[in-house]
Amino acid sequence: MDFEFSTEQEQLRDSMRRFLAERAPITPYVRDQIGGAPDAAAARAMRAGLVELGVTGLLIPEEHGGAGMTMVDMAVVIEELGRAVFPGPFLSSAVVAASLIAKAGAPRDQAFLLPGIASGETVGTVALWEAGRRGNWARPAVTASATDDGWSVTGTKIQVPDGARADVVLVVAADPSVDGLGVFAVKTGGPNGSAPGVDVEPVTTVDLTRPVATITCTDAPAWRIGEGDATAAIAATVDRWITALVLDGLGAAARALEISVDYAKERRQFDQPIGAFQAVQHLCADMLRDVELGRAVAYYAAWADDGADAAERHRAATMAKAFASDGFYRVGASAVQVHGGIGFTWEHDIHLYYKRVLTLQESGGGTSDHLEELAAIALD
Repeated sequence: MDFEFSTEQEQLRDSMRRFLAERAPITPYVRDQIGGAPDAAAARAMRAGLVELGVTGLLIPEEHGGAGMTMVDMAVVIEELGRAVFPGPFLSSAVVAASLIAKAGAPRDQAFLLPGIASGETVGTVALWEAGRRGNWARPAVTASATDDGWSVTGTKIQVPDGARADVVLVVAADPSVDGLGVFAVKTGGPNGSAPGVDVEPVTTVDLTRPVATITCTDAPAWRIGEGDATAAIAATVDRWITALVLDGLGAAARALEISVDYAKERRQFDQPIGAFQAVQHLCADMLRDVELGRAVAYYAAWADDGADAAERHRAATMAKAFASDGFYRVGASAVQVHGGIGFTWEHDIHLYYKRVLTLQESGGGTSDHLEELAAIALD
């Protein structure tokens, strides 16, 4: 079994790293985007740059304007975005929304929506989670009803990634017509618009680089993506979503380790680098262990998404998230500790990485949710 990246994947990684270093450095780009008045023109230019690289359509079939590549290829891109604490609507649109449309949609749905996502003209996201239900997405309270000219959706979804920046939200709702789940596309009007029956409320969290929103639909006009019960397609997309979150966290944790090791070599105390002290060495060693173990499970989950059956795909994604939720958080917390007092300041970059892995703990379900699911898989 070959565990090495292909030449093309290494080239893709190098291209992404150079692009983000040149076009999206933490100062000024990331800090400007998470400030009080984000630069919309800079964000549009950044999205155009990602389109030119071809990464927005990496998972989209070639017949719809994409590259038709694998999740392992996309994993390389996502890890680099995590290293850069990239604040744009990429994962929610190019990975999650694109995957759900491809897996659940009929050919007409794919032809209508996927080219826009690949070209960057359309930003999509998926509304899955609901209040009080933890990681249980399979029994939504949000419902859909057939109307004379389509469908309408009613209910509230929370923690919708990039919900305030999306043009189209794919709402997972109970569909009584099939006694199962359906996926319903709802237009939001975009970042500066509004749509009938749709209320989008941005929610401020500790991680300003990964904005979320609460979306409430009240008889919101919608069109159904695909036909029949979409539960299997949603489950496959959720596993991919979880895997992508872990890969993003891997990039952030790996970069936090690098910054911390560099700082430990430069910062001097008692006439010697603080990296000479055993306590600091132990922190860095523990960080390296968590990063490398997380890398193994993250890329195994990406491989399983491409080539394993549904049961193994789900087990791999669950295992990766169960480890990464706490493992990468430990890396972030230790990184701040290595930096001492300066690590707590807004001016230093390390807090951005800490917050990225901190929110990973609860994104897509918490550690306990995934450990319970992993136990159920093992004992079934």
